[in-house]
Amino acid sequence: MAKALVIVESPVKAKTINKYLGKQYIVKASLGHIKDLPKKDLAVDVEHGFEPRYEIIEGKRKLINELKQAAKNVDAIYLAADPDREGEAICYHLQEELRGKKGEPQIYRVMFNEITKNAIQKAFQQPGMVNEKLVDAQQARRVLDRLVGYKISPLLWDKVRRGLSAGRVQTVALRLIVERERDIVAFNKVEYWTVDVDLSAKKPPQLSARLLKKNDQTPELGSKEATDALVAQVEGADYVVRSVATREKRRNPVAPFITSTLQQESSRKLRFSVKRTMLLAQRLYEGIELGRSEGPVGLITYMRTDSTRVSEGALQDARAYVAVKYGPEYLPESANIYKSKKDAQDAHEAIRPTSMDYSPDDIAKYLAEDELKLYRLIWNRFVASQMNPAVFDQTTIDIAASGKDGADYLFRATGSVLKFGGFLKVYEEGKDQSDEDDEELKHKLPAVVEGEHLKFREILPEQHFTEPPPRFNEATLVKKLESDGVGRPSTYASIISTILEREYVKKEGGRFIPTELGKVVTGLLVESFDDIFDVKYTARMEEELDEIEEGQLHWREAIGEFYDKFDRDLKHAEEHMTDIKRMEKPTDLICEKCGKPLVIKWGKHGSFIACTGYPDCTYTRELEVDLPDVDKVDLSEQGDEEYCENCGRPMVLKKGRFGTFHACTGYPDCKTTKPIGGTQKKPDVPLDEKCPNCGNNLVLKTGRYGEFTACGNYPTCKYVKQTTIGMACPECSEGEVVERRSKRGKTFYGCNRWPDCNFVSWGKPVQEKCPECGSPYMVEKWLKAGPVWQCPNAECKHKMPVPVPVEVAG
Repeated sequence: MAKALVIVESPVKAKTINKYLGKQYIVKASLGHIKDLPKKDLAVDVEHGFEPRYEIIEGKRKLINELKQAAKNVDAIYLAADPDREGEAICYHLQEELRGKKGEPQIYRVMFNEITKNAIQKAFQQPGMVNEKLVDAQQARRVLDRLVGYKISPLLWDKVRRGLSAGRVQTVALRLIVERERDIVAFNKVEYWTVDVDLSAKKPPQLSARLLKKNDQTPELGSKEATDALVAQVEGADYVVRSVATREKRRNPVAPFITSTLQQESSRKLRFSVKRTMLLAQRLYEGIELGRSEGPVGLITYMRTDSTRVSEGALQDARAYVAVKYGPEYLPESANIYKSKKDAQDAHEAIRPTSMDYSPDDIAKYLAEDELKLYRLIWNRFVASQMNPAVFDQTTIDIAASGKDGADYLFRATGSVLKFGGFLKVYEEGKDQSDEDDEELKHKLPAVVEGEHLKFREILPEQHFTEPPPRFNEATLVKKLESDGVGRPSTYASIISTILEREYVKKEGGRFIPTELGKVVTGLLVESFDDIFDVKYTARMEEELDEIEEGQLHWREAIGEFYDKFDRDLKHAEEHMTDIKRMEKPTDLICEKCGKPLVIKWGKHGSFIACTGYPDCTYTRELEVDLPDVDKVDLSEQGDEEYCENCGRPMVLKKGRFGTFHACTGYPDCKTTKPIGGTQKKPDVPLDEKCPNCGNNLVLKTGRYGEFTACGNYPTCKYVKQTTIGMACPECSEGEVVERRSKRGKTFYGCNRWPDCNFVSWGKPVQEKCPECGSPYMVEKWLKAGPVWQCPNAECKHKMPVPVPVEVAG
């Protein structure tokens, strides 16, 4: 008999750790949360200390009963959900359901940062208890988000349109995008000029130097006229080397990944969305089959962390790898140690490979294309973090010239030469924009000496304009959110997904552009809740959640302080928030049909122009939205290429049997498609239900005709769950009648035993006998007068009104 029950979150994780625990352990998966606040109402008792009301999630009762049954035959239960606040909350709810009346069996909490034999065995040797402070911190976040979402969203439904949502952190992220767009539109470009001279020394190559000073002052070159006047003074002048300075410059390696830096680098280098990065990292953490007897292997440490700390054993393994692979000259005298941020929780190690035995090249054949790319990125970053700095010789040449106007002009040329590659042999950090260091590496300078005369070749004045701030992409938005202390890296993927799905923003060229709806919602919320949706206030709330976790603040006290302010704002907003839905903004335009004034109104699809004579006059037309001047937007940076919103890679045009469409270049690893001019197909949503054919999880997919449920193991398994209408097949009596679709998308009904049973019906069958001919069923038809039941027998065709249900008094 098994002595212990182990409960983890996912079946994959269960399968991976099961091999490290003997037959005395039963390992089962909770499939995430088992309890949550119900969606139908607020479920937070504001009057009684903000007490939340949790309910068992629909579809989880059977699972809980299975866990309870398994718990009856064991001496101990080990709760092994992910080592974070959310995982702690899952463990707490499991503990509530599984704890016996006499406190038996004993329930323990085990945590491990990596799914390896040593880490798991060590965790089980030193089990702990559920940390209720972590549970309180997670509960506080859940209650905060529920209060904001369920109190403000109905306001938006009333003032703008139904189906909108507001979120405590989501709205702040949207506000950043909207305010950045306003800065771009309001930006006034400023003209400026640079002056470079091409010169030749005694030895090649030719060098290019930039004007730096005129009589020790920075010259103001704001127009072509001023620049031409200066060029006339120095063109053909005598250029002499004033000084040559060479210094050694070192570039240090960067720390191993934390969650936010992994998300940023994956976006920059691999073009993966934050959501895709975290999904792939989860797979690498939970375990991959490497074709070996030990079964699935966890390849990386836990991917939700804000610490750059690395265990001593992992450091020694990495140093040994560097010494053997690259040589002792690349190995520092002692291990490189990196400091985490001041506000880091430091609960887990940095993201790193679990073993240096699994190099990307060795296990490449076992990983999907995108899994390998992300694993290689994590591997290279970790290896590089334990290598010596790169060394450059940086040379600065100052060149003097006497102008025809008698002024002294100073030109400067700068260049760098790589002396020792160091960590750059393995990894170089990506950047959002090129910096001066990168520019210097492009310049190769000749060997010159002080006092040497240089031969004038050409003078090159160039016009420039200051540029507006760039729109956010996923990497820069994550960087901004993290630097401002808004949210936590583990929440960034859901934040970005939400504002895209709600159509508050769209992505063009990989960058976020707020929609008209996003601007309207942001304007209303900031107008009414400026303090709640302020960046600094939201960051302070994150600090309070940390204080709750550390036991320095009670969660009810934190929520109470927030709610006092929030409730006042809410009451004010209910009375004073602008009613966009009913707003009529006057214009100078006249209706061309009836001559009455036209106004700007708000509809389901945004602003439009309508006649004030409605309903007598129904004239409407689209509102011509003022777009920012193209000269004010850096189009070169935005790009006109379509990018996949699921994985971030470029989309290409393809032809299928239904015409031309956009498809992701990551196929078959990423199967995202998008109609021309339409929205991208939603990614599959995993469900808790299992496929009856192969045992894999079912997923909610989106097809041409809407959502449907199918096996997540497609195309290996092609099971599609059919929608039954709750009626036995009238022809064979063995099968059930299900909804099906024809090739043209029309709904019809048939037996789920097809092709063994050929029953089909274009109308929906009803389990009602025909009173005329005795047909075992009738068919529901919709006529102008309303729904009727009709006999399917061609010779009968009896019709009758659909019976109205009669209420029975209780």
